[in-house]
Amino acid sequence: MKDEQPSESRNWLRSRGNILLLLVLAIVGFLLFTDHRTHVFGILPYLLLLACPFLHMFMHRGHGKHGNDRKGHQ
Repeated sequence: MKDEQPSESRNWLRSRGNILLLLVLAIVGFLLFTDHRTHVFGILPYLLLLACPFLHMFMHRGHGKHGNDRKGHQ
């Protein structure tokens, strides 16, 4: 028969230290969110504006290639 071993994620979650770490991270994340919510929400419009050039660069793959597709179809 094949030896069945528990998956890595189950071993990781069964450790008391890792469960404690997840609990502490959840509490810290909650406290940071509740105490600094105004700072996070205040910076969101600027992050959206900063995302525009990156989206343009990655979606169009840079400038100079806008008209290349039409030359082959004419």
